Amino acid sequence: MIDLFSVTESALQVLSKDIELVDIERSSSGLLRIIIDKIGGVYIEDCENVSHHLSHVFAVENIDYKNLEVSSPGIDRPLRKESDFVRFVGERIEIKFYNAFNNKKIFRGILFLEETSTSNYDETSRLDSYDMKFGIKVDNLGDKNDPQIINFVLNDVDRAKLDPVLDFKGKRQ
Repeated sequence: MIDLFSVTESALQVLSKDIELVDIERSSSGLLRIIIDKIGGVYIEDCENVSHHLSHVFAVENIDYKNLEVSSPGIDRPLRKESDFVRFVGERIEIKFYNAFNNKKIFRGILFLEETSTSNYDETSRLDSYDMKFGIKVDNLGDKNDPQIINFVLNDVDRAKLDPVLDFKGKRQ
């Protein structure tokens, strides 16, 4: 059986080194949704190019689908790989842990990289194989003047995603 994720990821690397495969979703109705991202954001032209390229690759590989959809991950992009967490250090995230902290599993706050991880890290290390330690400055625990810090490694994480604060009222800051 063909590993759809590997085939798609390899095809995207041939097309462009900048485009990252975030996820693949397959529905029972035959829809195959490919979610891509790149630094600087995904444009409609990127989705068109990827769709065109993958339709040819999937035909050669005999991958069955009725409709192919290529999209960006949106503003609440999931974080799955260590490189995702490193890329979005300093951003607001929502994270769910396997085990509860203070009787809670889901937290929102600012993602940071522990200093002990950065002191042992050099540019030649592969991010995917390096066991980095992260933290989140939680803004939904206790006193706002005394933010809580939760330190974690990726094995502690059930799921995580970006959680930007959107201001639709247009208030000036």
